[in-house]
Amino acid sequence: MKRTIIRSTGKAIPSRLVTNDDLAEIMDTSDEWIRQRTGIEQRYWIPEGVEMGASDLGLEASKIALERAGWKPEDLDFIIFATLSPDITFPGSGCLLQHKLGLKSTPALDVRQQCTGFLYSLATADSYIKSGLANKILIVGAEVHSTGLDKSTRGRDVTVIFGDGAGACCVEGVETDEDAGVLASVLHADGGGAEALMVELPASRLPDRLPLDAINNTARHYPVMNGSFVFKQALRKLPEVTKEILTKTGVPIDKIDMFFPHQANLRINQAYQQLMKIDEKKVFNNIQKYGNTTAASIPIALDEAMEKNLVGKKGDTIFLFGFGAGFTWGGILYRFM
Repeated sequence: MKRTIIRSTGKAIPSRLVTNDDLAEIMDTSDEWIRQRTGIEQRYWIPEGVEMGASDLGLEASKIALERAGWKPEDLDFIIFATLSPDITFPGSGCLLQHKLGLKSTPALDVRQQCTGFLYSLATADSYIKSGLANKILIVGAEVHSTGLDKSTRGRDVTVIFGDGAGACCVEGVETDEDAGVLASVLHADGGGAEALMVELPASRLPDRLPLDAINNTARHYPVMNGSFVFKQALRKLPEVTKEILTKTGVPIDKIDMFFPHQANLRINQAYQQLMKIDEKKVFNNIQKYGNTTAASIPIALDEAMEKNLVGKKGDTIFLFGFGAGFTWGGILYRFM
């Protein structure tokens, strides 16, 4: 049976460290206020005044993942690029990354599922591999949030959360009788919650995609979030999707070695851990260092855990899951071989 195996990972974190105290110098906030609400202590943003897009960070992460896998870019059958912050409106960042890798015809797909972008991408890669459409796939989650944030007191509730970064995975189809690789995936969406977490402008539904007065007089081109509503929905959906994946696979929750939630808010992850009665040592969190890097958060976390040898041994079973804008949510159970 063909199984989808993670061959390697890589990550790219920009050089500009932004602490909570740094943010307190430009808006009405404090280290204590940010930590209490989000658990975040710092984040990394791209350097000021430098032209750097999601595909640039994705390229750095991809080179590391490819080298670790022992692959050349020419070995790739497919590229899947997850982001909510593409370099330009179109074409997609996947095509830009493909070109930067020196490729001429390798297909590239952008996935716009925000916080669950990596989950949707890995599930898509698994389907491509099992159907025979591709066998060696590069998956990238990359974000440059910092250039699109309202860095005034008006936007502090959102701005303090987000960081820039990229994570990449090389996945491959392998014929094996082992119960390993991607064991199961569960994906969901509910567009009814779209306005609770969104960026409205530019908007093709409007006669003028980017009204001039919106730039000067409103914040419609900045992200907005109904934080309490998103928090409550996440704590409803994440336990549900966990139970769904356990039922689908028959794997007991105590047989999962590590849980990798999307790094949206440390308080959400801690509440989930308590609700599900999971040992806190089994829930991997690094939002304290990187903030919310959206589509990049799960592959960055996985790469960091593998570098620390916390997971990656034969038989290690991990659960990747998240909830975010869309609303979208989902989970993937994976076992190393």
